[in-house]
Amino acid sequence: MTIQEEILKKIKEYQKIIIHRHQSPDPDALGSQGGLAEILKASFPEKTILKAGGSVNDLGFLIHMDEVPKEEYEGALVIVTDTANAPRISGELYANGEKLIKIDHHPDDEPYGDLSWVNTGASSCSEIIYDFYDQFQSELTLTDEGARLLYAGIVGDTGRFMYPSTTPHTLQVASNLREYDFDAPLLNRQIAEMPLKVAKLSGYVLQNLEMDESGAARIVLPQSILLENDVLDSETSALIPLAGQIDNVVAWGLFVEQPEGNYRARLRSKGPVINTIAKKHNGGGHPLASGAKAVDLTEVDAMYQEIIEAVKEYN
Repeated sequence: MTIQEEILKKIKEYQKIIIHRHQSPDPDALGSQGGLAEILKASFPEKTILKAGGSVNDLGFLIHMDEVPKEEYEGALVIVTDTANAPRISGELYANGEKLIKIDHHPDDEPYGDLSWVNTGASSCSEIIYDFYDQFQSELTLTDEGARLLYAGIVGDTGRFMYPSTTPHTLQVASNLREYDFDAPLLNRQIAEMPLKVAKLSGYVLQNLEMDESGAARIVLPQSILLENDVLDSETSALIPLAGQIDNVVAWGLFVEQPEGNYRARLRSKGPVINTIAKKHNGGGHPLASGAKAVDLTEVDAMYQEIIEAVKEYN
């Protein structure tokens, strides 16, 4: 029996299924979570399907979470999408379910769950969820809303099909999803749009970009600048690609100071592997897109030096 068949078997066994995703969600986290929920609701209308997790920040146009109290987890199947390791799961109640399934596309460095389906060759977890539907079309139903969510996840995690993870299969899946009835141009605009206050902050980012001659770059956003512009850390994701738009930047990091004084790091690369750096600093992710944490500016400096070394070695 394949892992996909095992997962479908478990889904059929349980009357209540609660779906989680990772903290600080992006379109793929919400797209895979919500897309799977839509598929299961349409396919098994007699079952209770719930979406659990914390705030979706500025992605409310995509999805809204359900209120899931602790008692709902008794005898429930929990499925976690797009989450590499258990500490990143949004909503600690996930552990109160009877069985746990992991569906993901990140490197499986920290396995968890009773069943685990990890496909690192997929562009996104949303692509994996579509493949799950596609494999069992005779038993599963994909709705227009489900297609909208999965399409959003793929668009988000491929950078609008610009990233190397975009394969011919990815484009075929996106093409299939576009056959459904949803407003794709509107969805693309919603994903790309940013508040005016964040757009203004992009000027600060570009003016204060620090760049090494090798092609490594970093931007440090102190709390004072965030407060001055009334911008939350959760709203800074739109600033991550800015450095990569510069032709001779090869790899970079956006370091955002948190209210507690530590830093959230978003690392990106056009070639050098940077998830090995993230793993050294309480993080992880994909080879070219990862996240990490730094306790202070000293660790930020150390992480930046590691990016420089990675770029030099790559060059």
